[in-house]
Amino acid sequence: MSGHSKWHNIQGRKNAQDAKRGKIFQKLSRDLYTVAKSGGADPDSNAALRLVLDKAKAANMPKDNIQRALNKATGVGGANYQEFTYEGYGPAGVGVVVEVLTDNTNRTAAAVRSAFKHFGGELGTTGSVAFQFDRKGYMEIDRPEDSDFDEDEVMMAALEAGADDVKAFDDQFEIYTDPKEFPAVRKALEEAGYELQNDEVTLVAQNPLEVPEDKQESLARLVDELEEHDDVQAVFTTAE
Repeated sequence: MSGHSKWHNIQGRKNAQDAKRGKIFQKLSRDLYTVAKSGGADPDSNAALRLVLDKAKAANMPKDNIQRALNKATGVGGANYQEFTYEGYGPAGVGVVVEVLTDNTNRTAAAVRSAFKHFGGELGTTGSVAFQFDRKGYMEIDRPEDSDFDEDEVMMAALEAGADDVKAFDDQFEIYTDPKEFPAVRKALEEAGYELQNDEVTLVAQNPLEVPEDKQESLARLVDELEEHDDVQAVFTTAE
């Protein structure tokens, strides 16, 4: 049993790492698309694209993933990509918002609807879920066990830079800002020497729901199936 337990723990950590890596790649793909769409796909003339490309390389993002995001932004192959948002309810009544980028709305709608159906959820109408979220700037700072981070210093640095809220956990700090203040807060924290593990403008649930234990796996599998689809850019839930 101990051998099985050890393997199970290792596999669990690997799965968690893979899931985190997948979300990082998903965010980078979205960022690549956005900056290339607005400023072109030539990093020599698009400083924002250069910055995201550097982040993608640092995260060991596969070249195929990078090129696919750039192709979507520039319409290579004649495809015309459109951005859509789907809203629905998953297990235990958890609100789910799915942001997609697609060149075939029928294909994407069918896939999203199927994922909800697989796990006892259903798609809703536009606006039926989105009102439960606020758009916020969000940043993470890792807090290793052996670090000498002063919690008060981190909080003061963030709040003085314009952050709305800072949450301290055993392994990280979470920082929330108004979207308009996000660039300034990020710059101030980086200049203060803090390394941001995640930084994005995202949707944050206003009143997170505690999911019953018997529904947690179904919800996690719903999110996984949605995130694994190539057209899906991001998935947000009201789960705590």
